[in-house]
Formats: sequence, C-alpha cells, structure tokens
Amino acid sequence: MDKFDVIVIGSGSGMIVASDAVDNGLKVALVDKGPPLGGTCLNWGCIPSKMLIYPADVVAMIQEAERIGIKAKIEPIDFQNIMQRMRHLVTEENQGMAKGVEGTPGIKWFKDVGEFVSDYTMQVGDEKIKGDKIFIASGARPFIPPIKGIDGIEYLTNETVLELEKLPKSVIIIGGGYIGCEYSHFFAGMGSEVTIVELGSKLVPAEEPEISELLKKEMEKRMAIHTNHQVAEVKEKNGIKTVVAKDTTSQQIKEFSAEALLMAVGRKPNSDLLKPEKTGVEVDNKGFIKVNEYLETTKKNIWAFGDAIDKQMFRHAANYEAQVVVHNAFGKGKNKVPVDLFATPHAVFTHPQIASVGLTEADAKKEFKKILVGYYQYKETAKGSAMGDPEGFVKVIVHHDTGKILGGHIIGPFAPELIQEIVNAMSYGNGSYAPIVLAMHIHPAATEVVKWAFGNLRHVEQEDLEK
Repeated sequence: MDKFDVIVIGSGSGMIVASDAVDNGLKVALVDKGPPLGGTCLNWGCIPSKMLIYPADVVAMIQEAERIGIKAKIEPIDFQNIMQRMRHLVTEENQGMAKGVEGTPGIKWFKDVGEFVSDYTMQVGDEKIKGDKIFIASGARPFIPPIKGIDGIEYLTNETVLELEKLPKSVIIIGGGYIGCEYSHFFAGMGSEVTIVELGSKLVPAEEPEISELLKKEMEKRMAIHTNHQVAEVKEKNGIKTVVAKDTTSQQIKEFSAEALLMAVGRKPNSDLLKPEKTGVEVDNKGFIKVNEYLETTKKNIWAFGDAIDKQMFRHAANYEAQVVVHNAFGKGKNKVPVDLFATPHAVFTHPQIASVGLTEADAKKEFKKILVGYYQYKETAKGSAMGDPEGFVKVIVHHDTGKILGGHIIGPFAPELIQEIVNAMSYGNGSYAPIVLAMHIHPAATEVVKWAFGNLRHVEQEDLEK
C-alpha cells in the first residue's frame, strides 16, 4: 500500500489544494479518473458552455439591432465550427494540465475512480493508497429522474450535448433552471426550434420573481415555454423524441415532440461513488458530504468542498473554499477561518442575462424587521437609451438600520459584469452601499443603473409580506 501526506479527490478546485501541498514539500496523490483533468467547469460546465453561448449572444444582438436603426442578416451559422472551436480550447487546456501534473515531482496521478475501503484508505483501480490528510472535491454529475421510458431513449445532458456534430432541427429541454435556460438560449440562437418543459411555476426559481417573470416573457419571443408541466413519460419513434406531460393547473395531458431531448433537471453529487461512510464521513439525505463552517467533515483530517457539498455550486465558490481549506489544513498553527459564502455571486447566461448575490427580498424580510428595496430600469439611464431601451432592471436590498447590502439582483445587458460592483461593496468594510452611491460613475455608462438602484431605495417592513 502506497502512503501519502495528502490525497486530493478531484482535479477541479482540488488542484488548488494539490498545488499548495506540493509547494510545501508534501507527497500528494491525485485521484481523478480522467482524462480529462479540470473538473466540471473546464470540461462540461462554465468554459465550454460559455464558448457556445457567446455566439448565441451575438446572434441575439444582430436580431435586435433594428431597434437602433441597423438592419442585418444572419447567413447560415457554421454550427460545426462553433462546436470545434469549443472542443479545441477545452482539449488544449486538458492537455496542458495533464502534462503539468505528470511532470511535477511529488504528485502521483491515479487515473481511476477511487472508493474508501477503511479509515483514510482508498482503493483506486488495482492500487490501495492511504493519506494523512484527505480532501474531497469530487464534484457532481447530471441527475436523471426515474421518468417512464427514459432508459429506452437517447437523450442529451449538459455533458453529452458538447459532443453534438449536427444541429438538431428541434429540441425539447426538460428543466427550466440555470442549465436548461442557458442551453435553450444557445439552441434558439443556432436556429433550433426549442421547447422548455418545467415542473415549477416559473423559470430559474431561485431568482427573484420579477426576474423569472421577465426572463420568461423575453425568452418566449424565441421559443415555447411550458411551466407547471409534470413529465410522465418519454418515448422515441423513428428518431423523434416525444415527451408526455401533465399540465398541473388544468390536469390536461400534452405531448411535445422534437429531434433531440436535453435533460436539465439538476445535479447529483459524486459522493456515492466514493463510499465515504467507510472512512467515517457522513452525507446528508441528498448524498452531499456534511461539513462544518471550516469545511471539515465528520472525520478528523478530511475536508470537503466544491460541488461535493450542498453550498454554492459554482467554480468561483469552489476556488474560494479550496483556499479556506488550504489555510485551515496547512496553516501551521494559525487560527482556522470559517467559510463565508454570503457575498457569493452567480450569473445565468441567458438572453437577457441574469446575475445575483446575497438574499432575495423574501428571505431578507424573514430575517430582518425592516429593509430597504431599490429598483432602477436600464431604459431610465442614458446608456439604456443609447442601447435602444433594453428590457431589464437592477433590484437591491439593504438593511434599514445599518445600510449593509443584503442582496443585489440584475437582469439585462452586462448583468454578470455589473453585479461585481455590488459584490465588492458587500465584501469589504462594513458592507454598506454608501461607496456605490458616493463614488463617481462614468456618464453615460451601464454602471449608472446600479448606482441609481441604490439611490431609489424605499422602506419595506415585515408587515408588507402579509399584504
């Protein structure tokens, strides 16, 4: 049995821990089936999906250009080129990572799925390894619900969709969350006929209701969206997929057919593959690994982070968590630091774009007696007028007594970039909105919509929740 100072499971944000351990002269085992290395973000998530979605953004911009006096025509889109460009970038990054790991003394890459067999001990392929400290960053995979007929048909996930060589003429997407909405934007932009079937009453249900409502309104201009529909069965005949669903409001049974079917109903942690209970690591009822505020599991000297835990399932959050873990595990006597994910932003790369950070208005009302809420629309700014009055707004939530920012929510152009101003203010000092309002902003620029949202605050109290 080979013994290591450190075992790292997962090569996404886990590489931050592995690199730090190697730099400190520790003997490291990296457990990741590979190839490729890089985790979900590089291989199936953030990077490849945005390589596909940006061309769809360009298409949408051209289609809407007439409102500012520009008439343009989109020639047939080179779908294969778009897919190849994405795969080329991912492959280059993968190969560079693999060469770096294999050429680094002090780290050994075990290219298989590992599972715990006893305390601090894993079976990886034909080899057994033991580590003094273990870091679980095992990620997640697409969740496929037990829908009748699902095992008998070919369907796409956020992973296999990247393998497409030919654009389907029509696509049904089951799921109206982040992944489903982003890929609906992609396929619609490429020219597919898109249908979304969503069980819930709104798209991207974790977002503010006003944002979900506007997103649906704007997306329905380019596709069919059926919320409140429960999928009962899927079937396939002559290459055509059919989804049978019940309208939960009318109880009507409806059928939707298309060339392709994409399943986008959530993510499932990979922890079940590890059998963590054999080393004393507990999981919750969804299979996510339990951790405390220091990202320690229920077993001493074993930490977990990233998609393995049910916190903020975004790569930037996982990278931050990895840095916290590095400090707490290798801090050499320094005080441990708790993880603080309050100001973790996220974005949804739809059209229009969405970005959010912190609490929703409903959650803020539950937690605080008095809050301030501010709105401002893009079309009310000079830059918005220049852009042709795009639909969209900024909504901000502030603590009444302290001025501390509790949340920020944006839908509209440049939302992922604009949210950063709010995130920065939340993350430093006392988290007040004052620096945003008092700082000089370029005029005219899109950032003014954020400033004026904070300049348009109104009082909201718990009693308003009952009205």
